[in-house]
Amino acid sequence: MQALLSYDQSPPLYAPMRFFLTAPCFGILAGLLVLWSGWSGSDLNASRWTPVVLALTHLITVGVMLQVMLGALIQIMPVLAGANMAKPMRLARVVHALISLGALTLTAAFLSSSPLLFKLAALLLGLGIAYFVGSAVYALYGIPSSSPSIRDLKIAILGLSVTVGLGATLAITLGGSLGLPSSTLADIHLGWGFVAWGTILLAAVAYVVVPMFQLTPAYPDWFGRWYSVSLLVVVLLWTIAEYCSWNLVSLVLGVGVVSGSALFAGITLKIQRHTKRAHFDATQHYWRGAMLSALAACGLWLAARTVPLLADWPVWPLVFGVLVLFGGFVSVIFGMLYKIVPFLIWLHLQQQGQGRVMAPNMKKVIAERAMNGQLLAHFASCLLLLLALMWPNEFDYPAGLALVAANAWLLRNLLAGLSVYRGHLRKIESVFSGAIRR
Repeated sequence: MQALLSYDQSPPLYAPMRFFLTAPCFGILAGLLVLWSGWSGSDLNASRWTPVVLALTHLITVGVMLQVMLGALIQIMPVLAGANMAKPMRLARVVHALISLGALTLTAAFLSSSPLLFKLAALLLGLGIAYFVGSAVYALYGIPSSSPSIRDLKIAILGLSVTVGLGATLAITLGGSLGLPSSTLADIHLGWGFVAWGTILLAAVAYVVVPMFQLTPAYPDWFGRWYSVSLLVVVLLWTIAEYCSWNLVSLVLGVGVVSGSALFAGITLKIQRHTKRAHFDATQHYWRGAMLSALAACGLWLAARTVPLLADWPVWPLVFGVLVLFGGFVSVIFGMLYKIVPFLIWLHLQQQGQGRVMAPNMKKVIAERAMNGQLLAHFASCLLLLLALMWPNEFDYPAGLALVAANAWLLRNLLAGLSVYRGHLRKIESVFSGAIRR
């Protein structure tokens, strides 16, 4: 079920790394926003539509998740699918600049309710994603879907396009230029972003990286063959029902969407149980925590649709959001970075060493102790964010501080890995320059 990997097709290291290094910076900004807003002093618990909640959500979804996912696609597409994106460094520079500025502008727009900033954010993010998607579609054109991973990459890029298109439409609506039902569009936007973009891309990558890095059995053939296509169809049908206000049909299809997400989490946990590793490393702990958090979020959503008392609790959507975003997607992303970054550094040093200077062991690129410490800090921040929703007076500032600390620690670990790369590169250059002098 896994695609053949072509590591000689890897883009330059700094093409994906600029995205990876930027993501924790936005995580730090999210923590500072929690500290600045003082959750207990706002009406955060009243609704998921408050400016602080929306700003915080998009700092994570656009500033953290989208950054890493685009960087990973720039790296993965040539290696996994043989889809060489033209001029990857120029693509990375332009897309990274537009996405970063767009995320900051969108955050400012939510906090200030400025129509002009909403329109500017839509323009910046729209241009950045349009350039990326155009390059990706051109690179993938003519490449057969010879594995579930390649096919699901194509589906995920479609999901990204729809998600950003809906987001841009919402931003223009909030800017006062369109009279569309913003609440309904926001729910559809969320569904496409979490499922048709995030979950399907995660599945496409997981088919390869989970067995490869975590030494597990492969995902079942039937799962890879049918999962993402079926999920996309259900999301499409749910979108129509939701927009047309067919409430009962929308609810049934929504249950299907949520159950599909839970299925991925359950199967991932199942194959993790059969790992050949004697002890879990930080990445495996991150994945396990993420899948458990995703299952908890799915269970909460289903319960809120069937238990009136829970449905009337105004905080449950925020608890759901913390479980999905921080406990689920962010945990997986952080865990992936701890495998992708050391591997890329090892790979590029191995290639540049040309067999004369061996690359350092991947386990020495980022210290295991540092990864484990950051892992604990991240899950502590998730717990504190949940507690802050229940008891904001006691836990709002600890939650903000923990979020800043966890992301700053991740940034430090990534920079430490980059320092190893630069130091070893100097060693390679000295060996080859010495050979030339002789």
